[in-house]
Amino acid sequence: MTQIHLAPYINFQGQAREAMEHYQKVLGGKLEMFASDERGQPKPAAQGDSIMYARLEAEGVVIVASDGNPKYPAKVGEHIGLSLRASDRARLTKAFDRLADGGQVKMPLTDQPWGTSGWLTDRFGINWNIDIEKS
Repeated sequence: MTQIHLAPYINFQGQAREAMEHYQKVLGGKLEMFASDERGQPKPAAQGDSIMYARLEAEGVVIVASDGNPKYPAKVGEHIGLSLRASDRARLTKAFDRLADGGQVKMPLTDQPWGTSGWLTDRFGINWNIDIEKS
């Protein structure tokens, strides 16, 4: 059975690049950032692009972030969620479906450059991002 990793997912409402570059200066590590192209498909983020997905990994610390989605503006207390990440597609698909039961799917599991990703709010109001790594 593969190990599942849990990390905070922070909606910075337009300040993701600034925040994540700051955290990288503080913690070191590898920072990846993606934006959307004109068709809404992920691409490496250029300076000035809105960040759809950023990930910092530094010595066991993982922080995931974005600039948010205009359809789901962050409210105080809702701008941080939990991110589950692993390579076990069946296990995480089942977790996504079970967490979505009684909640709201904001983005179904969708292929991305880093793997497969989906968003939901569970029935308790907790935001979840599920990331299935490429094998």
